[in-house]
Amino acid sequence: MLTAINLSGIFVLDQDEALDFYVGKLGLEISADVDLGFMRWLTVRVPGDGARDILLELPGGPAHDDATAEQVRELVSKGATGFSVGFTTDDCRKTYEESSAKGVEFNEEPAEHPYRTDCGGRDPFGNHFRIVQLATSQ
Repeated sequence: MLTAINLSGIFVLDQDEALDFYVGKLGLEISADVDLGFMRWLTVRVPGDGARDILLELPGGPAHDDATAEQVRELVSKGATGFSVGFTTDDCRKTYEESSAKGVEFNEEPAEHPYRTDCGGRDPFGNHFRIVQLATSQ
């Protein structure tokens, strides 16, 4: 029986630029940065969350041939890969303001819903992300 998710991956087009965005602007931390020779294994996580990492993966080998890697790059750039990652926060509006001040571009401002307050944006490559403040029980 599965007990948890410990790794998810998103395709990025430049790993150093991805680090600048996810670590420098969104405030994640590097959990691994390893040169495997055939690829760079680069993962980030929410500070203090040692259970879940996000692999910032370049399209290409060993998983893709050149033609497939190019198709993946095109899809990512168009934002056609769909929802990539969701984060939770204790204060969505504050996180939105702080992230915006650091240059994060949002396509949805914080909005109230019965079960959450959330906002959405894209990383520099086109991947969709959401930041969610879950509603407190009444």
